[in-house]
Amino acid sequence: MSVRDEAAALVRTAQELYREDASAVELLDELDARLREPLRLALAGMVKAGKSTLLNALLGERLAPTDAGECTRVVTWYRYNATPTVTMHLHAGGRRRMPVRRDHGRLLMDLGDAVAEEVAWIEVGWPSSALRSVILIDTPGIASLSRDVSARSIDFVTPDAGPSSADAIVYLMRHLHASDLTFLEAFRDTAAGSSQTVNAVAVLSRADEIGSGRIDSMLSAGKVARRYELDGELGALALGVVPVAGLLAESARTLREDEFGAFQQLAALDRKVRERLTVSADRFVRVTETTALGQDERRALLERFGIFGIRLASALIIAGAHDSTQLSEQLVQRSGLNELQRFIRARFDSRADLLKARGVLDGLGEIVRDRALPGAEAILAGIERLSASAHGLRELALLSRARAGGLPLTATDAAEAERILGGEGTLAFARLGLPETASAVDQREAAEAAIARWRTLGQSPLTERAGAEVAREVVRSLEEVASELGTVPGGGDPPDVVPSGGPLQGVAEGAEEQGQEGDPPLGEQHLPQDRAVLSDRDQLG
Repeated sequence: MSVRDEAAALVRTAQELYREDASAVELLDELDARLREPLRLALAGMVKAGKSTLLNALLGERLAPTDAGECTRVVTWYRYNATPTVTMHLHAGGRRRMPVRRDHGRLLMDLGDAVAEEVAWIEVGWPSSALRSVILIDTPGIASLSRDVSARSIDFVTPDAGPSSADAIVYLMRHLHASDLTFLEAFRDTAAGSSQTVNAVAVLSRADEIGSGRIDSMLSAGKVARRYELDGELGALALGVVPVAGLLAESARTLREDEFGAFQQLAALDRKVRERLTVSADRFVRVTETTALGQDERRALLERFGIFGIRLASALIIAGAHDSTQLSEQLVQRSGLNELQRFIRARFDSRADLLKARGVLDGLGEIVRDRALPGAEAILAGIERLSASAHGLRELALLSRARAGGLPLTATDAAEAERILGGEGTLAFARLGLPETASAVDQREAAEAAIARWRTLGQSPLTERAGAEVAREVVRSLEEVASELGTVPGGGDPPDVVPSGGPLQGVAEGAEEQGQEGDPPLGEQHLPQDRAVLSDRDQLG
């Protein structure tokens, strides 16, 4: 039985125990629904960090509002639905349907006569294939001039009571500030509970601005991101730092034919004329001596792509991008979006069931402890047993320990252990430190050699007890890899192998069960492959 199934069984036991307590039943029903729906991925960060822009880039549609309107001050959920719907959920109870209107492709959301302070959250149902495998949650900016706006994000992602409503977080930052570390630490402590799991990725947003919009800006941003990854405090709170030019990613994934035509005109200009025109954003709009495009057209291009995107698009067309599809794909590739999507799949999607189960177990424990009844002790004992016995949950705890304070091993062994435990992804080649193109034979041989080495290390009298315990968990992870690859050293089934398709099942399972019209609303207490280029514009994971 998978960790998710065992967690669901504990929730059902609690539902039966508290069947006479309406408030408890409501909370337990929410936990049950959470186990059956896709991963909840929240986007958070300071004001103007580019959260809504990045969300639109991940979706490949301009759904999230990016202006400073009332809707950007409210937590907004984006989940799959067969038909477009927008629903406002009120703090006072009840919900209102909002009109679904679009202008030049952008979804228009209007609170009407309501104000942000009255709205608990907005729920957008949308027929996007990207939302079949993940629920995206857009949060208001932290450190807003309005304390109420900032509090909505903090209360949602890091509530004072109960687990976070998010399973994982994409945290956007333009530069690393102490307030970023404080927020990420609070999320780790709230979302991970006693396991202290690290389930956040930091995004160096607006990365093109680091290089002042030069063609090589993303290279400069990559160097800054690597330095941030080596920061001890940030490394303990985020699994990695990924630079992304969010505006370029959004605009590239929604590139129109008329915009491609405008870039063709810029690319056709004499080189010196084009370079003078694009020397700065201000000059690009104000210059009048060129006949290429009118000022309104240039202003629209600048708003959509920024000066970095304009320079890059022109250069790519000169280099051979001959149609809008090619240009879109190459711009997306250079925006950093593909790398972020790969990171999300490797670190979060592959562990979706575990991340959801961990949050549900924490929430279930709080409900049971707050409402003591005869029989509650058995549920708490079940939570403790599952947390202690589920290897996937122990892997998460060890990875967090590796990030926060290191493992009781030599530096070389600790780095290898972290990788085998899934620090770089849960697929076999990633755990074994092999290239993605490695053959099955090479992977099996690497797994067998690693099992032998780590068994020897764990049994060595020179290895301290704490190190031996880590080695045993590493061997367990390697045995699972060996099982998936169809090889078991020494013959027979290893005693601790979790069958393939168990706790590490993909995030998409159960996606069809989320968010269809007529489903019960989310409860206020717990608000709710590619290679080089992603050509499917609707695909997140």
